[in-house]
Amino acid sequence: MITKSTIDKVYETARLEEVIGDFVQLKKSGSNFKGLSPFTDERSPSFMVSPVKQIWKDFSSGKGGNVVAFLMEHEHFSYPEAIKYLARKYNIEIEETELSNEQKEQTNERESMYLVSEYAQKYFSEVLWEREQGKAIGLSYFKERGFTDDTIKKFDLGYCLDQWDGFTKAALDKGYQLNYLEKTGLTIVKEDASNPENNRAFDRFKGRVMFPIHSMSGRILGFGGRILTNDKKAAKYLNSPESDIYHKSKVLYGIYFAKQAIAKEDNCYLVEGYTDVIQMYQRGIHNVVSSSGTALTSDQIRLINRLTKNITVLFDGDTAGLRASLRGIDLILEQGMNVKVCTFPEGEDPDSFSKNNDFEDVVLYLQENSKDFIQFKASLLVKEAANDPIKRADTVRDIVNSISKIPDRIQKEIYIQECAQIMNISEAVLFNTLAQIGKKDLSDANKKVKQEQQVFDVVKNEPLRQKVDVQYELERKIIEMLLLYGDLEQKFEDLVLKENEKGDLELEPESLDSKVYEKIYLDLQDDEIELANEQFRNIYFKLMEDLNEKENFSITTFIANLDQELASEISSILMEEEKYVLHQWERKDIYPKDKKVGISQLVSETILTLRCYLIKKRIGSLQENTLNNHEGNIEALEEIMNYIQLNVLLNKKLNRVLS
Repeated sequence: MITKSTIDKVYETARLEEVIGDFVQLKKSGSNFKGLSPFTDERSPSFMVSPVKQIWKDFSSGKGGNVVAFLMEHEHFSYPEAIKYLARKYNIEIEETELSNEQKEQTNERESMYLVSEYAQKYFSEVLWEREQGKAIGLSYFKERGFTDDTIKKFDLGYCLDQWDGFTKAALDKGYQLNYLEKTGLTIVKEDASNPENNRAFDRFKGRVMFPIHSMSGRILGFGGRILTNDKKAAKYLNSPESDIYHKSKVLYGIYFAKQAIAKEDNCYLVEGYTDVIQMYQRGIHNVVSSSGTALTSDQIRLINRLTKNITVLFDGDTAGLRASLRGIDLILEQGMNVKVCTFPEGEDPDSFSKNNDFEDVVLYLQENSKDFIQFKASLLVKEAANDPIKRADTVRDIVNSISKIPDRIQKEIYIQECAQIMNISEAVLFNTLAQIGKKDLSDANKKVKQEQQVFDVVKNEPLRQKVDVQYELERKIIEMLLLYGDLEQKFEDLVLKENEKGDLELEPESLDSKVYEKIYLDLQDDEIELANEQFRNIYFKLMEDLNEKENFSITTFIANLDQELASEISSILMEEEKYVLHQWERKDIYPKDKKVGISQLVSETILTLRCYLIKKRIGSLQENTLNNHEGNIEALEEIMNYIQLNVLLNKKLNRVLS
């Protein structure tokens, strides 16, 4: 178990904007940062990060919290995993107490699979560097590819011995369970139906050089293995099978090493294979990832989209595979991203080209030969169909179909104009074709909806929009004030009810100096008001405890000691206003009043408004009782009159016309 002092040190050191910046491209927005949600597929950024408060809020999914909450949501870490990740990032030594047997048993299955994968990576690296077979076969292969020792170590490359069960035996000897070796796909278990005890286990990757596949946070998810023999029956490359921790459609090879460079350069180079990524990285081009030989998926594109809107796809000089690869790029256009294409000379690929050229030459080549995807596709297909009218017509439809995937209408129009020039065809024809594709897509969507509807489905009216829950909003505001201003000293001017000489109640001004939390506590206590919302009530008591006992109240520290549900609620409260904050007023010669100027007024008015609301609610309840009870209503009517009189006075305090 991680010690409290280690956890406190992690929270003190970790910078939220730095941690989230490793996963999401953030842009400055006033005093905060903004970016695209990593949890939903959105086009307009609604993900907010506050460096001052050290909290984040995703308005598209409703999620929010502190730095640990982000890692738990995004990387599916447990709480200890998130703390350990941050400790590693900021070079903080982790102090742990011995786990009990019960705690050891509670370690979840995913974590066990991660541990097995991490052990496998270390084992394969050890074999590569320290075993004779590893050095003679695996290491020499990487050296032949031109990889340096630093690069091999950087990417955690390794080698699996050409033995049936070399790795499996080593893992079992270390205490790792066969169950998890099988689930991660590192070991294949052949069952013997006649004798279950005689099941045979052997290594999936025997005799292959190993490429560990990292998550965005650096954890080992799976492996890619390349065979080094000419065995035609065996696949050249073999990937880990799908598991609870590895989903190949949601992973990009090299994303862990490339993420910061992608965000910095505002561009991502997409290549085909593992060695392409490694070779380009070694040459100095770090913003490069690979789909690992699989067809590009929407999830992989969204992974890049969090970091940049720009993708440059690098193709080999092999034109045969080029046509097939072009089809997958329509998915990128659908995501509203900017796509460029760069092809290498005949017989070259990103790996060989990077290996044989200097950094400056590679960069220059990529800059000069990267073409807009639509233009590239148009010129390529037109060239192929130059003398064939039927092929030419199909080419037009193919290109316009790609343009139809782009969500931005202005971009669509520009591309149509450019393609009309390239293909020597009128813009009107292309626009008509685009409109036809749009109508067909709409028609297909409507048909699908109709098919999904059951014959006897009852069409219900939409439920009426619920009215604003006044009490909820007021209680939420009270929590917000305590969080932001709780420990601030303020001068409160209050109107106190006093009897005049005639015995009538009058409002007399009275001022006192008090901390905000003391004022709120005493006012609620005097009126015997308890917050109705359970979550707010829990937060309220914890806040009062911290504000009363601790000399220097810190929101960051306070949130760190809460469970994730309450932490998420607090981030929602604090970040709600930030969503609509306008900044740079001063540049327009507008100087808004600082919020802190009107704190005392805000506190007093909020408490008074809550009082008025609860009084009106009580009056309504009493009136309902009198309607149902036709006898003995005198006391109830007197109580109603007293409440009405009090409500009048409270509204006077608020300078409101009685409603």
